[in-house]
Amino acid sequence: MKFYTRKLIKPGDLNARNTLFGGALLRWIDEEAGIYAMTKLDSREVVTKYMSEINFVSSAKQGDVIEIGLAFKKVGRTSITFSCEVRNVFTKQTIIKIDNIIFVNVDKQNKPTPHGKTSENIHLVNYTK
Repeated sequence: MKFYTRKLIKPGDLNARNTLFGGALLRWIDEEAGIYAMTKLDSREVVTKYMSEINFVSSAKQGDVIEIGLAFKKVGRTSITFSCEVRNVFTKQTIIKIDNIIFVNVDKQNKPTPHGKTSENIHLVNYTK
């Protein structure tokens, strides 16, 4: 798994317990995975289809720095699947794990459409920060 994006946990990212709000974290994951799907499929026409069980392992607090990791799993006729792990940059403690995040390539009517990629021809994009 490669870790691509880092985020500083700020006051606006916190819940009532003063820990990282899960909704903020899921928004960041969805955005990062969407960008990754676009780069792998060479298409900006992708939408989130599915996220498997989300396992919140630990939390983060204000001032922590987290990093979002994604790993390519498989490609379908219209879809692409990743796994995700978010961890604390300094302690390497896992914050969240998601086994499957699926994006679907869509046409102008938002209907699934083939993207023309296979596991063999998805080129490795230099996508590091």
